[in-house]
Amino acid sequence: MNRTKLLILTIVLAVGIGSCQGRNSPPTQTEAKPKVVSTSTIIADLVDEIAQNEVEHQGILEPGTDPHVYEPVPTDSIAFEEADIIFYNGYNLEPGLIKLMNATGINAKKVPVGEAVKPLDWEYEGQTVPDPHVWGTAKNGIIMVNKIRDELIAISPEDEAIFKENAAQLITDLERLDSWIQQQINTIPESQRKLVTTHDAFQYYATTYGLTITGTLIGISTEEQPSAQTVKNLTEAIKKTQVQAIFAETTINPVLINTVAQEAGVKLAENPLYSDSIGAIGSEGDSYITMLVANTQTIVEALGGKPKPFEIVSK
Repeated sequence: MNRTKLLILTIVLAVGIGSCQGRNSPPTQTEAKPKVVSTSTIIADLVDEIAQNEVEHQGILEPGTDPHVYEPVPTDSIAFEEADIIFYNGYNLEPGLIKLMNATGINAKKVPVGEAVKPLDWEYEGQTVPDPHVWGTAKNGIIMVNKIRDELIAISPEDEAIFKENAAQLITDLERLDSWIQQQINTIPESQRKLVTTHDAFQYYATTYGLTITGTLIGISTEEQPSAQTVKNLTEAIKKTQVQAIFAETTINPVLINTVAQEAGVKLAENPLYSDSIGAIGSEGDSYITMLVANTQTIVEALGGKPKPFEIVSK
């Protein structure tokens, strides 16, 4: 074999061997996205808005699920164990999930997003406990957004610019929303700014925007069971204070609050309020912002005010 043919054969063999090695060798692995888990639907929505597609995100609760009484399932434990970071409300809003999270050997960072907010206190069974329903005001929502943004940056610093941009857009809408809510509440005649709901999830909302909580059927946790005396006392309070309307909630069976409305001779608002969860996709409260908008429109209309539309401009 002459030298020219030998050189050609050597080149062909080298290319062939290289091609086989290329086909058989494993592909280059790109760095995996951080695995993020959120407990409540409200927190999950905020995480989605800030993180977008930069993380692998799973929400535990489905829209309309009550976090107070939710019983974890085996897949929840798997999600926790595989997570790099877990965002939860805290202040014992989701006791079943918090117990599961703390009982298993989970290496994920655990972030109680709601506990970034200074809580209102509530007397419960002879003790003072923090009210967990901190998302009730847009101002508190901004605090939660800032907390989520900073924690996402800590686990994925290469995406800092994206997280900051998305959070800034969300905060812009929440600042506008905060002003809008106050303006709508101000259209309610002052003597009619009285709120009666199924459970005590609206203290932050009422305190911030100028409503009086006349009474609730249940306290801060829906685990409570109202007694006949509680129903009677609430009915009498409604009659005495001449409340314009009372409100059911999306996560709680409306039978008892409907009974109260009938016995008190007062209107039950046509639409229930979103309290511990956002609504299903396609509903008028299917995000944190639209949840607050829908609640405000329902409250203002039922109590004699005249709400105007709210437009989300950052989308």
